[in-house]
Amino acid sequence: MGLKIRLSRAGAKKRPYYHIVVADSRSPRDGRFIEKVGSYNPMLPAEHAERVRLQNERITHWLSNGAVATDRVARFLGVAGLAPMPAWNEQPVQSAPKKKAQERAKAAAAG
Repeated sequence: MGLKIRLSRAGAKKRPYYHIVVADSRSPRDGRFIEKVGSYNPMLPAEHAERVRLQNERITHWLSNGAVATDRVARFLGVAGLAPMPAWNEQPVQSAPKKKAQERAKAAAAG
């Protein structure tokens, strides 16, 4: 049984709220889980203390028992100091401006 620490969606339409749960990797996103270990409220500002709440001792317990965090949760754990910070690409290469647009922006900035 592969364990994942992942987000489970809650909240109303257009008002997202996520529970951070430990679940079997085969169970659905909002389905059965083993334990709630935190919450994430993306509607709050980034510097707000209640945006990400974690139960540190339970998360370290599950990580020591072989649970693997998903990308987003791994970033939360890295910021909290519970796990090493994962490599994170801010902007995909595909969405970067193309060559001509970069030249135009460079010309506009220069003159």
